[in-house]
Amino acid sequence: MIVGVPREIKADEYRVAMLPVGAHLLTKAGHTVLVERGAGLGSGFDDFEYESAGAKLVDSSREIFRRADLVVKVKEPQPSEIGELQRGQMVFTFFHFAASRGLTEACLKSGIIAVAYETLMDGKGRLPLLTPMSEIAGKMSIQEGAKYLE
Repeated sequence: MIVGVPREIKADEYRVAMLPVGAHLLTKAGHTVLVERGAGLGSGFDDFEYESAGAKLVDSSREIFRRADLVVKVKEPQPSEIGELQRGQMVFTFFHFAASRGLTEACLKSGIIAVAYETLMDGKGRLPLLTPMSEIAGKMSIQEGAKYLE
């Protein structure tokens, strides 16, 4: 399987969907991992770390979307990315479909297999991918609120 990691383009989004160790584990298992150049920089991972882990660097997200069977992202596909999605392609990300009818319709029309991190449950009915992000957001809201009280 070819797994692609594009650079996030949503404003103020610096996270990356896969760390170099993830690329290492997948390539060790026989998969190909494509990482867009600079995808990890905002999270403190340079291209050399991904290459050392066995990933192949590519120059554009367009190449990722064109070649990957599975695309892993952090945020929902942005308008400029929607047209790049391939029918039957799996896309794992925080989609937040309930907040955007337009995104939902665009993804349905594209024919992708969309897996929304925020809906994945473990065997105990917990949301292991959403809960940590929600906890961080809750803690940050206190700091943000205090900033505006200054």
